[in-house]
Formats: sequence, structure tokens, C-alpha cells
Amino acid sequence: MERDVLIFKSSFIEFYRSQESKVQQKIEFVLDLIRHERAVPAKFFKRLHNTQGLYEVRVITPQKSIRILGFLDEGNLVVLTNGFIKKTQKTPRREIEKAKRLRDEYYNSQKER
Repeated sequence: MERDVLIFKSSFIEFYRSQESKVQQKIEFVLDLIRHERAVPAKFFKRLHNTQGLYEVRVITPQKSIRILGFLDEGNLVVLTNGFIKKTQKTPRREIEKAKRLRDEYYNSQKER
């Protein structure tokens, strides 16, 4: 099973570019898992509870825990919205709200097509 990964708007790209190259490689490794593995382990990709369908991509490095938020569209399309370094147990509400806003913008732009 192949999944397509789409990056919506620039928030995730800006975050990705701000990371050092070893971290970028780790992010790419996890995104490749999501693209190509039928059953992606939850330690890398899981649905967030109480967020109306948001998912988090989890990238763990020795120095930091990186999260990339997004959602599924049409089953095999993973749409990435924003990334951040997680500093506490809870996902920051600000990041969840940003992902929801970008998801809504994405669906509105799809309707206009």
C-alpha cells in the first residue's frame, strides 16, 4: 500500500528547514515509513484523540521529540500541516488549533476547485 504525502502551505516546510540535516534525515525516514508501510507503528504515526481527525507523525531524536501534525484525505493521502518540538507530555493547544485551521483551509480550497 502506498500513501501519498502532501505538504499544505509553508508552516511544515519552514519548520523542516530550521532543523539540522541529521534531524531532517530522521524526518524523511519516518515520512518514508508512512508512505510505504501498510501498518505504520503507533510510535511513528497515530491519531490524536479529541481533535476531529488530526494525526501526529512522531520523530524521536536523542535531543528532542518532534511532532508533525496533519490529517488523512481520501484514505491514502496524508496531508501535513505543521511541525514543532514537543517539550511537554501534552500536545500544545496552539499547534492543534493551527493544524485544524490549515485543515479547514485545505478542504475549502478543494471545494473551490
